[in-house]
Amino acid sequence: MEKKKNVIPPCFTKRNESANRLTELFVDVAQERRIKNGQRPAERAVFRKLHGVAHGRLEMLEQIPKELKVGVFAHDRLDAWVRFSSDTAPNLPDLASTLGVGIKLFGVPGPKALGEDGDTCDFIMQNHPVFFVDTAEEMVAFTYAGVVANDYPGYLKEHPETNRILKAMAKVEGSVLTASYWAILPFHAGEKQYVKYRLEPETPPENVANNESDYLATDMRRRLEEREYRFRFMVQVRTNAKSMPLDKATVEWPESQSPFVQVGTLVLPRQDICVRGQAEYGQALSFNIWRVPESQRPVGSIAEARKVVYAAGARARHEANGQPLEDPSAPRPASASSAPLDTCIVKAVIYPSIGVARVGTSPDEWFVGPEVPNPLPHPPGFYRDKKKRLKREAARFRVYGVNAKGEIVKELDASNAKIEWHVQLANTKAAWYGFQLAQDIPEAASAPPTTLRNPGVQGRASLAITPKACKVKGASAKPQCFDDGQFMGKRVYLGEIRTDEQGNLLVLGGHGVSASYDGSRAITFANNEGWHDDVSDGPVTASVEYDGQSLMVTPSWVVVAPPNYGPQRKSVRTMWDLMRDVAITNGLLPMPDRPSFTKEILPIFERLNGLQWVNAGFAAGFGWKGAVDLTSPETLARLSSASGAYVELRRTVALQFRNYEVDAWSPKPWPWLYGDAMAIPAAKTPRQNSMLTETQLAMLEEWAEGNFIEDYDPNSRPPADLSEVPLAQRGDVLTQAALEFCLADAFHPGCEMTWPVRSARMYMAPFRFLHAPEGWIAPNPSEVFTSDSLGLPNGPLAGQQAGGITRWMAVPWQTDTASCRSGYDKSYDPYVPAFWPARVPNQVLTKQNYEIVMDEKRPLGERLAAFANRAAWVEPLGSTSYTQQINNMIAHFDRLGVVEVREGPSDRAHFPAVVEVEDQHVPIHDVDLAGHVAHHDRHLLETAVQVGTMPHASAESVDIMTIEKVRRFPRGLLS
Repeated sequence: MEKKKNVIPPCFTKRNESANRLTELFVDVAQERRIKNGQRPAERAVFRKLHGVAHGRLEMLEQIPKELKVGVFAHDRLDAWVRFSSDTAPNLPDLASTLGVGIKLFGVPGPKALGEDGDTCDFIMQNHPVFFVDTAEEMVAFTYAGVVANDYPGYLKEHPETNRILKAMAKVEGSVLTASYWAILPFHAGEKQYVKYRLEPETPPENVANNESDYLATDMRRRLEEREYRFRFMVQVRTNAKSMPLDKATVEWPESQSPFVQVGTLVLPRQDICVRGQAEYGQALSFNIWRVPESQRPVGSIAEARKVVYAAGARARHEANGQPLEDPSAPRPASASSAPLDTCIVKAVIYPSIGVARVGTSPDEWFVGPEVPNPLPHPPGFYRDKKKRLKREAARFRVYGVNAKGEIVKELDASNAKIEWHVQLANTKAAWYGFQLAQDIPEAASAPPTTLRNPGVQGRASLAITPKACKVKGASAKPQCFDDGQFMGKRVYLGEIRTDEQGNLLVLGGHGVSASYDGSRAITFANNEGWHDDVSDGPVTASVEYDGQSLMVTPSWVVVAPPNYGPQRKSVRTMWDLMRDVAITNGLLPMPDRPSFTKEILPIFERLNGLQWVNAGFAAGFGWKGAVDLTSPETLARLSSASGAYVELRRTVALQFRNYEVDAWSPKPWPWLYGDAMAIPAAKTPRQNSMLTETQLAMLEEWAEGNFIEDYDPNSRPPADLSEVPLAQRGDVLTQAALEFCLADAFHPGCEMTWPVRSARMYMAPFRFLHAPEGWIAPNPSEVFTSDSLGLPNGPLAGQQAGGITRWMAVPWQTDTASCRSGYDKSYDPYVPAFWPARVPNQVLTKQNYEIVMDEKRPLGERLAAFANRAAWVEPLGSTSYTQQINNMIAHFDRLGVVEVREGPSDRAHFPAVVEVEDQHVPIHDVDLAGHVAHHDRHLLETAVQVGTMPHASAESVDIMTIEKVRRFPRGLLS
């Protein structure tokens, strides 16, 4: 005869020892083993996988049968904390796991059946109406088979009913908020009455299989973010002792003999269950079915065992975690209490923390730069004066009074404070090092050495344009000019400051005048010897007196940059993104627990789409009806949803973005922009092309997994003016608005700022440059720059002086701007990757083609062709030679087009409602250094005018594959 398996020694199954044996198996063996093996934090013995913790309330119905209005149900309303979990390991999948819910109610004072006195009461339920064994003794045998004998299959073969119930318990649940839960065991309802409990969801379930390992947590979070969820708390009265046994947990009491009756509603209000500390609070709670009034105590041997086992498990867990084993007397507040704003102003802070002004050729017209991240477009023609000269862009600075926490309390201006502004601008490019490559990347060692510009000039001070500081105060203060600085003995105007009607500071830069002191022509993209330009940067400080008291002032910085030829466009990785990443990486800003789709994810897609107006490759790839239009209403409806139905769609999109840990030098991953180590032919390094910041990639990964805030509303519009922004947020919004229109790809060297901004040493606070000590005299630079100086306490990346930010940039800026194009390697693609299209367009929709698109009388095919036909933005620079192009740019950079927003045609099925069009396309005929038509071009121009033709060679036909900008590694990459 075959020997039976799972024979338990008699000494292990003594009468009345079941509770102790189960405690031994569940707690002393299994739970304590995990704790001793280093489980941190220590977990529960059962239902270990947490899906979420929510606060709520149990509201009793007004009409409850008198015989049921005992214990908990004698109250009108009780606060609740609810823990949803699965009876499986945290690293195992959710699918077909047994769900459990623990409910802790507050406000039930008095003795409990557990043998303690307190104010709480617990209910524990699972998503199946019965247990898989009848009694505690059977539970000992089952647990022994698995924990000691390691033979669950053998036990289940001998106990088919247990096997059947366990299989039934492994059901598919679409959501913990739409599942039904049963308390399984009987409970007293007074002394002579017994009942069972059930939770019924008011929301019908959608139980579709989902293979994502943590889909239940994701689903719970996103559902409660959207709205409240409610469960009917039901009671079933025992009416037949025979069919409704008290100690057979596998038997379901028939509803045909006693239907469930609702006594209350468990309400889980709309909430963010990921708020800091909420999950940890729920994990620290202990639940025990005996923590109820004596009149509602549970019944049966399994209940008796649970009393002991759950208490022992809670004790072991809390001791291992260093937590006191005390049931809370009051619930955790549902949300952090908001104390009244402290209105005591202790300090003044200047915002934006980094402001950006831009040069322009108009002598007297200017405008204020963006003050919100998503400003409304200006009307066509706005960026030029009547003579088609480019207006300067001013940076406006404001002062805010803050309390001791740094919270903005009030805006300070000429109406309520005495403010004197102090600004210093400088241009020290020609006295600094030339640009070869970003010095904070490994490839820098393979580039030519970084040496001083103008090494033959002995008097280095004559190369630095350092005008005296300027001051203004009061409302509508007259301009004070930075016009006494000199370059090689020649005065150079760097700009001016003034105040507006409220006393806010306005900083305007130069007029884009670049020149060489010896009459030489520019020959290269970044390091033209003998040249200067009039961009600049420097500290912005103020003295502030408010309410009769002088305030400490947190200073700011201003950068005067080249013009913005794509004023509505942002690159995929902006300067704000980069500086935010620096702050998060260095622990100065928190990483969002979950990214907002609207604030963190959507902008990436919108920027890819928006570059369609400045690059033909992005137009075909991400633009209107492009290959991958991520911003169409239909696509956004799916991408903005955290539903498990779209998890693979989200993951597929997220994985398209370049990741240096995975991707090599292929140009195919997004965002199709050149990187810091770009070279032609391609350098065999992932930095041949750009990558998003680590923070952006991390948020895309969270989004892909469904862990994000579903806050997309296609009908909402961001603030179009600073007045629409809450006062407390205005400072940060001003900074973000300024920096989101600055580039952070590629630092080669860049448009506004370059690679040093990646160093945390550059900042006194997030987005705020560290100022050099007053009176600081910087040491003279050595002839060759070495990376050893980057970490010096007072090195070039420490506290900054005027001119310290822009000194790393190209001189003059026009030569670099004219050199930064797209699709250098035409054998791969004529349009991508690209350099800086958001600021320096590559291909644009011309006014002529726009007029064809708008003429709805023309054939549709002709209009579609005109819409797709993008012209080279550099075309006005001519086609004589690369050298002539960069000198033409110096002389007439305002001839290049500004990409403006215009209304699209009415047939919206074929064209977008809004398009962006280059405002002009005026040829620049080859010029000499004085800005006149060059002698060798005069005859050609005169002949062309006489015969009615113009030179037709394309500016893009000029060979730039061999220019110095893209020949970065003449000796190859060093290994």
